[in-house]
Amino acid sequence: MKEYKVVVLGSGGVGKSALTVQFVTGTFIEKYDPTIEDFYRKEIEVDSSPSVLEILDTAGTELFASMRDLYIKNGQGFILVYSLVNQQSFQDIRPMRDQIVRVKRFEKVPLILVGNKVDLESEREVAGSDGRALAQEWGCPFIETSAKSKSMVDELFAEIVRQMNYTTLPEKQEQCCTACVVQ
Repeated sequence: MKEYKVVVLGSGGVGKSALTVQFVTGTFIEKYDPTIEDFYRKEIEVDSSPSVLEILDTAGTELFASMRDLYIKNGQGFILVYSLVNQQSFQDIRPMRDQIVRVKRFEKVPLILVGNKVDLESEREVAGSDGRALAQEWGCPFIETSAKSKSMVDELFAEIVRQMNYTTLPEKQEQCCTACVVQ
């Protein structure tokens, strides 16, 4: 059974924990309790292939942003979450993706852009077209979800597995020292 390390990133209060807990346990967390770092494991079958997801739910606050490089270094797939009802959270997502590319040293990283809280349509601040345009710019899938109503939550985690299967990161190339070359 293949194991995948998924990192969930986004600003504070966008619903990273709510999405993760909804996927893993099938329950919705009503109360917002800022996360420092939570780790979940869940078996999932995607395209008839059983897998284990190791999901790292990260802190959204800047206080713990310094830990992000380590999360990114160890992660294989990334779910970048913003809140549809918070324009600033959408703006905050771009530097997070830039950080992933910088740490991974690779432009095409398995990644999904997620607009969460689609159940609050009447309070929407970020148009779906804006999310789609950004995802197109990055060459990644875009999904709008609701952790509350469980809309597209299972599909989101299945899709990140597909992205990890179809996008292979280059292995670190060991540099050969020139002194080792046989004359």
